[in-house]
Amino acid sequence: MEQNKIRNVAIIAHVDHGKTTLVDQLFKQSGMFRDNQEVTERMMDSMDLERERGITITAKNGSYQFKDYWINIIDTPGHADFGGQVERVLRMADGALLLVDAQEGPMPQTYFVLKKALENNLPVIVVINKIDKPAARCSWVVNEVFDLFAKLDAPDDILDFPVVYASAKNGYSLLNPEDPIDKAAGMIHISQMIVDHTPAPSGSSEASLQMQVGTIDYSPYLGRLGIGKVVNGTMHLNQPIVVARRDGSISPVRISKIFRFECDAKVAVESAGVGEIVAVAGMDDVTVGVTFTDPENPQPLPLVTIDPPTISMNFIPNDSPFAGKEGKFVTSRHIGDRLQREVLSDVALRFEVLTDAVGFKVSGRGELHLSILIEKMRREGYEFQVTRPRVIMREEDGQLLEPYEKLTVDVDEQYQGAVIEKLGKLKGLMEEMDTSHGMVRLVFTIPTRGLLGYRSQFMTDTKGMGMMSYVFSEYGPYAGDIINRVNGVLVTKDPCTAVAFALFNLQERGKLFIHPGVPLYPGQIIGESSRSVDMVVNPGKGKKLTNMRASGTDEAVVLTPPVAMTLEDCIAYINDDELVEVTPASIRLRKRPEIKIKG
Repeated sequence: MEQNKIRNVAIIAHVDHGKTTLVDQLFKQSGMFRDNQEVTERMMDSMDLERERGITITAKNGSYQFKDYWINIIDTPGHADFGGQVERVLRMADGALLLVDAQEGPMPQTYFVLKKALENNLPVIVVINKIDKPAARCSWVVNEVFDLFAKLDAPDDILDFPVVYASAKNGYSLLNPEDPIDKAAGMIHISQMIVDHTPAPSGSSEASLQMQVGTIDYSPYLGRLGIGKVVNGTMHLNQPIVVARRDGSISPVRISKIFRFECDAKVAVESAGVGEIVAVAGMDDVTVGVTFTDPENPQPLPLVTIDPPTISMNFIPNDSPFAGKEGKFVTSRHIGDRLQREVLSDVALRFEVLTDAVGFKVSGRGELHLSILIEKMRREGYEFQVTRPRVIMREEDGQLLEPYEKLTVDVDEQYQGAVIEKLGKLKGLMEEMDTSHGMVRLVFTIPTRGLLGYRSQFMTDTKGMGMMSYVFSEYGPYAGDIINRVNGVLVTKDPCTAVAFALFNLQERGKLFIHPGVPLYPGQIIGESSRSVDMVVNPGKGKKLTNMRASGTDEAVVLTPPVAMTLEDCIAYINDDELVEVTPASIRLRKRPEIKIKG
């Protein structure tokens, strides 16, 4: 493949601004599929969790042909919790497409991913997406994007960014939002922009081989595959090379397979040249950041710097009365082996063995980052318990520092008072307030601790109509005590099976989390108390029957539907003296076994 005909582009955007849909359209309109071929939506979202949640969790690679150019696309996650993916895959790119919603404008994650692109000196093409929205305001969004570039001290050549307007959902793009819609032209303007404004990859085919692994894939036949860009030299099948590991050691390997990306599929090739993004098999324990290089003249590339984790949780073996009934992998060794495998492919994740108990301290970028890992593990058959998330503090010059987030909230005017009041109690400091686009946009700086568990409260306060997103800002002075939950919980007294009669009588004591017929054990949490203290209850208490029955004395048992708690809700809900028990079949809340409840 000719080096000057290759274009490597990363697509960066805030969550739900249409990255994956745009990639779908670029692939479909490239002519690489047959007319009658069945093509799935959101092709790049290959993980079941991504399809369920509608978000990109891991960076993906794909490519398509435009005229006589080969365009490699790197689809990056939009959520800052998966920012470790963005930081390392941008090394593969020579340019970036920045997608911004035509109504919402730049959001916190837009700031985050753009900052990472500018740190890599990538030229940026701005795509204003979703211009078909009735409330789209393209000129305002372009001005906001320019202000964002200026705030990030972008150099003059990048400040003069090209802009293209698109509706990825409807499959068309325009150079001017006032132009008539031409669906026949499709996405041709975006592809042409990529060719015109993204430089061809630099590097020399005569130099020593250099290829750094940016992401990891897995094949059931070949094992782990390292994906990266050939920076210098050429790579051939069965070529003897050496791998420079993250710790500085060098060991020999042999390339057994090379795959090029065509659309979202991998195609085996004999060799790869400078600028090509390929997947390579041949090293069983390949990890992110290692460099494949020439054995005669090894030249490892510099390691990617990754922002440190801000939140940690303890993963401990399950010791509840129901332990081992639903999971396949239940021991501490099983959990440790699985975490070790995860760290190889996710460099933003850290884990260490606990010294005061059995288990592991796992650190990541945020609640979502860790909850996705927990969800993946439970789907694979793991059973364990997790503690409440804790922020990772620092100490500098004798002062205790904690992480702060930049929080952006879009709410209807009638709900802004409740949101401002709650965030004030959580030590949030309002910095901006904008009422110019129908909704009220509030920007806060708030300790990360204050946001733990706040999302469900926010959705209640705004009747599900608000939007909130946040991104790590900086470490700042410790803000003092923050009370996230004021209510106690309803705790089961004895082993039993929940019955409707008992739950009916418990409804007035608080909100229930369970249905009748659920087996329970002592210490299991079945609901939230209406008071600030915990209450020990007996949800298995049945109605005492006598042989004297009078018509009309039986009252109908009408149960209010229980509160449905997702994994994220449970993690955000618990206090320090509580645990979330995670199994492939169930998610349960419980008090720590050493905690004695007075009731």
